[in-house]
Amino acid sequence: MENKESNYLRELIRLLVRELGILEKGDSNCSGVTISQCHAIVEVGRSGEISLNELSEILTLDKSTMSRTINKLVEDGLVARELHQEDRRYITIKLTRSGTKIFENIEATMGKYYNDIFMNIQEDKRQQVLESLKLLTKAVNINKNC
Repeated sequence: MENKESNYLRELIRLLVRELGILEKGDSNCSGVTISQCHAIVEVGRSGEISLNELSEILTLDKSTMSRTINKLVEDGLVARELHQEDRRYITIKLTRSGTKIFENIEATMGKYYNDIFMNIQEDKRQQVLESLKLLTKAVNINKNC
């Protein structure tokens, strides 16, 4: 029975990821940047400033991949690298004015999108969905560390 249920879980997650992936590929959700750049912009925007190592850890990407993503964002004028005032070896990444506009657009667009999804869930089931997703995320993280 467990195998059948875990296969069903796998199928549901696969379908969910596919459906969300298709929607995220649209330019309207990520304001003309790639998905990886979009994730980086959101994390930098939410933190205000962040190091490359911290960003790599949050996005679970290796440092060289993250560095290439940031280099492209710097070239495009969306993020800036700044030397840390107290430790000149430490470089922080911050959004530029253009990057902030894209961040705010992404946050507004995705906020509306997920609000619309949430409102399509029966009101008496919404808390259950949130609790279930929290449990699922925790289980995935535990398994990832094994």
